[in-house]
Amino acid sequence: MELSFSMWALAILCAVMIGMAKTGVSGIGTLVVPLMAFIFGGMPSSGLVLPMLIMADVFGVTYYHRSANWKTVFKVIPWAFAGIIAGLLVGKGISATQFKHLIGILVIISLFVMIWQEIAKKRNGDIVPHKPWFTIPFGIAGGFSTMIGNAAGSIMSVYLLSMNLQKKEFIGTAAWFFFIVNVFKLPLQLWGWHNITLQTLTFNITLLPAIALGAFLGIKITKLISEDGYRWFVVVATFLSAIALFF
Repeated sequence: MELSFSMWALAILCAVMIGMAKTGVSGIGTLVVPLMAFIFGGMPSSGLVLPMLIMADVFGVTYYHRSANWKTVFKVIPWAFAGIIAGLLVGKGISATQFKHLIGILVIISLFVMIWQEIAKKRNGDIVPHKPWFTIPFGIAGGFSTMIGNAAGSIMSVYLLSMNLQKKEFIGTAAWFFFIVNVFKLPLQLWGWHNITLQTLTFNITLLPAIALGAFLGIKITKLISEDGYRWFVVVATFLSAIALFF
């Protein structure tokens, strides 16, 4: 691909951030969406990022494969698939700017929902996340946003935080969830949107060392954060990444 030095630098930075996001530095992956859209455009960037995410997912599930909460994964996956199909049908009609603002709004709403359920739990002990209906909007929103722009990380972070998972369980569950949905999306983008080609895959493989570096850094950084501190880290990172989507 004919890219300037600055564009290559941004692409490498995005690859490192993707690797970090998949191994525990949650929230940072959302920043990849506007950066890649700036370099390549909305729809093309979606096809470029997906194989990078799958490569990073492999690092995540390999390191945290024993920590996943499979009950949570199986509960949300069917609704995420429904959201993916909806995104497949309407994704081409959404501009890059509209997409960024939509995801930002969804993430902020999700954070407010999490705060509301925390307050409700303290007042009357009502464990909202364990009610069947709670998973549906998060699953559909997560599937929709991951299909139209690979940006479900923040939405699913809020959902998993609401499940009160421990740090490793949070990362392992997220890793397996996104590995499954990203592999499911691959043929849909390949034959449905035609935005993944041999040329884009070659570009992805070129960035594999940067993804591996990011995965290594993510593991090291996550180990330095305590259990209680990690929850607040995810909340703050998620909020900041959502705000960044409006600029």
